[in-house]
Amino acid sequence: MLKGLMKRGPRKVPRSDANDPVPSRPTASSVTVNHASRSAPSSYPPSTTSPAPSASPSPPVQFEQLPLFRDVPAAERPSLFLRKLRICSIILDFSDSLRSLREKESKRQTLTELVDFVQSGSCGRLPDQVQEELVRMVSANIFRCLPPAAHENTGTVDLSADPEEEEPYLDPAWPHLQLVYELLLRYVVSPDTDTKVAKRYVDHSFVLRLLDLFDSEDPREREYLKTILHRIYGKFMVHRPFIRKAINNIFYRFIFETERHNGIGELLEILGSIINGFALPMKEEHKLFLVRALIPLHKPKSVGIYHQQLSYCITQFVEKDYKLADAVIRGLLKYWPVTNCQKEVLFITELEEVLEATQPAEFQKCMVPLFKQIARCLNSSHFQVAERALFLWNNDHIVSLIAQNRAVIFPIIFEALEKNIQSHWNQAVHGLTANVRKMFLDMDGELFEECQKQHMEKQAKAKELEVQRELAWRNLEAVIAAKDDNMVLVN
Repeated sequence: MLKGLMKRGPRKVPRSDANDPVPSRPTASSVTVNHASRSAPSSYPPSTTSPAPSASPSPPVQFEQLPLFRDVPAAERPSLFLRKLRICSIILDFSDSLRSLREKESKRQTLTELVDFVQSGSCGRLPDQVQEELVRMVSANIFRCLPPAAHENTGTVDLSADPEEEEPYLDPAWPHLQLVYELLLRYVVSPDTDTKVAKRYVDHSFVLRLLDLFDSEDPREREYLKTILHRIYGKFMVHRPFIRKAINNIFYRFIFETERHNGIGELLEILGSIINGFALPMKEEHKLFLVRALIPLHKPKSVGIYHQQLSYCITQFVEKDYKLADAVIRGLLKYWPVTNCQKEVLFITELEEVLEATQPAEFQKCMVPLFKQIARCLNSSHFQVAERALFLWNNDHIVSLIAQNRAVIFPIIFEALEKNIQSHWNQAVHGLTANVRKMFLDMDGELFEECQKQHMEKQAKAKELEVQRELAWRNLEAVIAAKDDNMVLVN
């Protein structure tokens, strides 16, 4: 028996990870959705894709010189791939541009070789162990604390600051980060990547941490993240509901808490493509997403940064299901800006796109509050708002909707048009108003005359009330003057 024990020798250490303990895999129920940006991801559950616990850059190390893939037999390439991945897991300090120059260049060359190797397809289907190490290496490089934004450095939140005017922070480590993102992208889109295996490593925790990086100030990083997340959504069908829910939570926090996030536009671009693929009849989940997340995104002051993508998503919903037009238009009216004229111009532009996809039955449900708001825009002292509202009559579909419901819409709009003709200071607005007024006259002369008659009667009544008010004030002043003359002063 003693001889048998001696023959066995010491227990072998697994090749996959000789030094690191194997963390437990979280279940779907244990994943906590937490989108605290610019903070260490300590609240995430342990995952097989998590990097080493050390957050600080590694001290200078000597990179092992490894042969190129083309210089080794095909059978040895998986093990060489694994060794190169472990070298690339070492994090270098880019805060000092002169530090570890040789190591940085060596890592860059190794990453480039890994990207080319995966992209060429010569590697075939990667072994499970290599896939796990690849995702671990990616996690070690990209999952990091984002630097504080400019408004966070002061310790106070300046609500008057314009996010569009802030200079974006460009990560000095981008030469390496770009190659890591490129490697991840090539791994995800590769036809040799089996989702049944890859979903063990590209799991919910990995997706959540990827979403947190959308708050990066570096636009180059957000562009890569957008492409990668879109590809993950398309390939990993099991993750789709989870990704939609996680994006929802980012929107909720942005709308109702922080009103600051750098990646809203990129997330909306992804959603625009997702919405385009929704099947009909549309699920109730998707309708709630429109009402609870997309429409309230019109509320933040910084809506101008991502409005183009938001407008596209909203229009996609209406084109998919025309019955949603009423909810969308009423949502726009709910969040209509009062003092921000540039935001009003954006809203009118989006309104025109929505109305183009609106059917007559849905239009009739919301036309009264809608044209009351349009009438207020027509009388805006800001010429761009009034001009953009008048341009609605250049759209043939909107004009046809108005013509079908002219008995209701004319009386609402007529007074605003007359007021512009009489007193608006801008000549361009004055000319456009005259064109719209003539269009009404040509469309239904009898109704036009009736509206004109009602307007003149209303003006006459207003003048009469004004005269009565002035007379009442004069009578009151006379009574007070008479009392002053008869007043006896007592010493």
